[in-house]
Amino acid sequence: MFKIKKQLLKLYSSSVLGNLSLTGAWVAILAARGYTLAEIGIAETVFHITSLIFEIPSGALADVFGRKKMLIVSSIIRMLANIIMIFSTDLFTVCLSIAFQALGYNFSSGTGDALAYDSLKLAEAENRFERYESNQMIIYRICGGLSTLCAGFALFIGYRLAYGTDLIAGMLQIVVLSSLQEVYAAKPQNAAKGALERLFSCFKESLVFLKSIRKVIALMLCNSIVGAFDTLLLFFLQAKLIEKGIPEWGLGFALLFMETGGIVGARLILKFRRLSYKYVFAVTLLLVLTGIFAEHSSFYLIAALGGFLSAMGDDAIQVRTNAIIQDMFPSEQRATLTSVESFTFSVIMIVLSPIAGFAFMYW
Repeated sequence: MFKIKKQLLKLYSSSVLGNLSLTGAWVAILAARGYTLAEIGIAETVFHITSLIFEIPSGALADVFGRKKMLIVSSIIRMLANIIMIFSTDLFTVCLSIAFQALGYNFSSGTGDALAYDSLKLAEAENRFERYESNQMIIYRICGGLSTLCAGFALFIGYRLAYGTDLIAGMLQIVVLSSLQEVYAAKPQNAAKGALERLFSCFKESLVFLKSIRKVIALMLCNSIVGAFDTLLLFFLQAKLIEKGIPEWGLGFALLFMETGGIVGARLILKFRRLSYKYVFAVTLLLVLTGIFAEHSSFYLIAALGGFLSAMGDDAIQVRTNAIIQDMFPSEQRATLTSVESFTFSVIMIVLSPIAGFAFMYW
């Protein structure tokens, strides 16, 4: 008998291990190593170029060969990224590590949601997915906040030891993932096909779906725009808050405070299930833009409050968007189509990251 509670608990546990890290404030770590905001912006661009190339193929691999397997592959790749960062000596090796981090993220981004939704579908409990997604966003924000709270400690012990602790978390995550039950719906007629033929078929059917239901693309774009603005704001606030005079001991607490905005947004959106998506988009975009304007304040407390509001808007629309589109996706291409959302996010981030790097540097 399929036990959905244990399946979800293992997915939650994997998320904790994957997101709780001493290197969460990697921007601050790179800045402490002497890299400029412009160079850090280049590293961020490398992350999204890698995602642009591998996001959709990684989702297709999950749909064809299994979600559980690709989640384990994701953990292994992130461990390799940590090893490269430990031995990095220049911007090139830093970017190489960032590229592997992106690749690891690619293999897990759409795969985890696909496994969760089809697990709930198997248990006839699809209506619980929005709450699952909300819980995952809360885990992401809490772990992200705790990770950035440890920024000072990471700088104290050194980046090599800090990234070394991530290797231990990766090993534990693989143990948890190995105990998951595989759930994916490959079509019976595709079982006899070769690997490349099955991948091509998955791509083709996903494209047909997106062409027939263009509303999905519109939803993905709306979500990605809000998410990109928030990501960039919180990304550069790690360094900008210090420039605005926040005490070093207060940086981690400020970053934790901003992350809690996402927790509020992820929970608050559950109370407005009947609210039109157009209103959700308008309100969340306004919250993120308010955060960007607040960053221009010379007072670090106001800038931190802006980050809180931005995170609140980002997670609210993320939860609502994912709940809507997962209901629309066919199970056979669920991970592939979920990856398309991350693909659109990466396209937007590739354009905005270098611009934002120079903008936050000089404005």
